[in-house]
Amino acid sequence: MKKIIVTVLVLTVLSAAVFAGGSSQSGGLPTIGAAIYKFDDTFMSYVRNTIEQSAVGKAQVTMVDSQNSQPTQNDQVDQFLTRGMKAIAINPVDRTASGVIIDKAKAKNVPVVIFNREPFPEDMAKWDKVYYVGAVAAESGTMQGEIAVDWWKTHPETDKNGDGVMQYIMLKGEPGHQDAELRTEYSIKAVTGAGIRVQELAVDTAMWDRPRAVEKMDAFWARFGDQIEVVFCNNDDMALGVIESLRKVGFFSGGRYLPVLGVDATPPALQALAEGTLLGTVLNDATNQGKATFDLAYALATGTTPNTPAGKMDGRYCWVPYQKVTRDNFRSFM
Repeated sequence: MKKIIVTVLVLTVLSAAVFAGGSSQSGGLPTIGAAIYKFDDTFMSYVRNTIEQSAVGKAQVTMVDSQNSQPTQNDQVDQFLTRGMKAIAINPVDRTASGVIIDKAKAKNVPVVIFNREPFPEDMAKWDKVYYVGAVAAESGTMQGEIAVDWWKTHPETDKNGDGVMQYIMLKGEPGHQDAELRTEYSIKAVTGAGIRVQELAVDTAMWDRPRAVEKMDAFWARFGDQIEVVFCNNDDMALGVIESLRKVGFFSGGRYLPVLGVDATPPALQALAEGTLLGTVLNDATNQGKATFDLAYALATGTTPNTPAGKMDGRYCWVPYQKVTRDNFRSFM
């Protein structure tokens, strides 16, 4: 019986150590629990790394992977609160779950910073100790559309059938995610606002994922072929998947080109710009989103005034600006 009890105790201690990233000691530093919707998302990996780097010597951050499961993340939030974290920083799997997370944190009086997936206004209004870090998603869509407009007007050969109408494909991120919906809407608004007529050949979701984008673009090309004149993607990973698909049918060699646009300005996307495959992207500033998230969580954990030089504060919202990234200026972002 004693042997069984000892075994259970050992397993319990090991589980706690794994959850704490291998350490249950804070060394006297304020403790912050942080959850990322999934670690293998390219953009969020840069945000996560910046949070961890910003915390060195200042706070003990426990970082967990929610594995794209909201129930898993809800359990992780419960564990953060049970362990007495001084603040939590959450990148929700589902933005509609933000209200539940805020309720949990409020009940324990633990301040919370939501980042990258914007809660609904009614959820933000639930408590004065909840903050949001992100970017104005409509801006990224507008900038992406403007890059497409500039290309269309200076490269008339893009209008393959000469009808004056931009025939396009749209690959969206997660349905309902504010970035996906607003980037989709405002990219096309920028095109039509410039006086260019458009025709949507197809729109579908690849869930921010490169392999899924390859599959979707394979199907789009089989269906529409050379009717496709421009491809808009809500993020760079999907844009790179589209490029991978198009390479298989002979694009990006021998002068054969199809404009593909992304958002995020990740290092792989910048490399694609250098290679001349990606037309353009929009910097979704992972570094400053990570810095702002940590700055606010640290201030809340230590009882100081929440503020951050990494973004523009607007009440309890912190906005990190976007920037256009094109073939003309990409080297300055590398």
